[in-house]
Amino acid sequence: MSLRGNGPLRAGSAEPLAAVVIGNGPSGICLSYLLSGYAPYVEPDAAHPHPLLQRKLAEAPGVSILDQDLAYLSEGLEGRCQSPVALLFDALLWPDTDAGGDLDSVLTWRRQPERAVPHVVLGRGLPGGAWHSIEGSMVTLSQGQWMGLPDLHVRDWLGRRRRGLRNSRATAGDIARYYTDYVAKKGLGPNFVSGAVVTAVEWGPPEPGAREDAGTPFRVRGFLTAAGRREPFSLRARNVVLATGTADSPARLGIPGEALPFVHHRLGALEAAWRAGAVGPGSDPVLVVGAGLSAADAVLFARHADIPVLHAFRRRVDDPGLVFNQLPPGLYPEYHKVHQMMREQPAGSPGPYPGYRSLPEHRLVCCRDDRQVLFQGPRGPRKGFAVSLVLVLIGSRPDLSFLPGAGADLAADPRQPLSAKRNPIDVDPFTYQSTRREGLYALGPLAGDNFVRFVQGGALAAASSLLRKEAPRPP
Repeated sequence: MSLRGNGPLRAGSAEPLAAVVIGNGPSGICLSYLLSGYAPYVEPDAAHPHPLLQRKLAEAPGVSILDQDLAYLSEGLEGRCQSPVALLFDALLWPDTDAGGDLDSVLTWRRQPERAVPHVVLGRGLPGGAWHSIEGSMVTLSQGQWMGLPDLHVRDWLGRRRRGLRNSRATAGDIARYYTDYVAKKGLGPNFVSGAVVTAVEWGPPEPGAREDAGTPFRVRGFLTAAGRREPFSLRARNVVLATGTADSPARLGIPGEALPFVHHRLGALEAAWRAGAVGPGSDPVLVVGAGLSAADAVLFARHADIPVLHAFRRRVDDPGLVFNQLPPGLYPEYHKVHQMMREQPAGSPGPYPGYRSLPEHRLVCCRDDRQVLFQGPRGPRKGFAVSLVLVLIGSRPDLSFLPGAGADLAADPRQPLSAKRNPIDVDPFTYQSTRREGLYALGPLAGDNFVRFVQGGALAAASSLLRKEAPRPP
């Protein structure tokens, strides 16, 4: 792949791009849509069920939401998210969804090319990001309709392919294809570059000759991968948007033997081993370490393939912090079945689930090259088991190694590790711009928004800010 032949990365451009977006998952796609000249307006005859929001919307008829005061519009809204702009955009897209209603969006979308902001979206793989690495038959945690992006309903997209939702949810494979198709259908493809690995983002003082309000210039370096070759690229930008998510760097236990070839940190390794015949009904059990949804997905996959499972986790089964204790049973029956198995099938005891053993309050101590694993439980001596495969599924961390200091000084608490749930990047809630670096933005899990339904609000906030900064200037 040549830089000179790849539109957004053509060499020789003297003018920096308005924005470089790093990450091509739902956050990056939604932002690209808004920066490509698509503007949301309130339908003239629409009536929002929230009376205060309806009154505010009526004050500026015919003005795009991108051009309005997002802090003012979002004031007083409540919901399942801490971000005020995420709640605002969600309320406009799904007016009464949390109340069980099915009202249409009050927004209409207009294509206005003159509003487009030059940008490029860099991704390691196809548009959709980490969704392409999830086993395709797994169903989404959120309802299928909430996985959609502006102006293309998931249900309608599935219907055209004669597919549907499963218990109101979609499969990961369908959602990955939906995101790739969304980029094509909305004409965003020229702004997307796949196979792009960013290795460094640098910033410094304004370059000679730059206008006074040009802001801090950024340099984005990396390489393109194609046909087994690597070709370096270097881009200049006035703004950089971090939208990489947190799936790039699986969390590790830091125990002896964790680097052995039969120890894995991604769910896909189980399917690969099953397809290769390395695990099956007659093999030693697969060890699944963790008590989150990825671990539950591994247990479900193994049970479906009749693979024996040893399931170890540090918490008590009744710990209120377990995600299973926070999910409505009616919407997530398969996860609650896993929770029931964790409770009713302790290791060494007969139970109703042959081939599955639960090890609550157990800590994996080491893995040996003879495929023996050693545990420390809450009582008594250490326990050893023979296993065929180990899956350590205890979450993941953002990989911002391309930033100075790996982005540690950007976190809400710079003294603690960056974490999507506990210590995200500190951003202005109405622009999603870093509070510590002008021109640097963060979206999605990096900013604390962990569901597709709400990451779109961050894209709206960032797009509104970038449009104000990068609007065409009179000569």
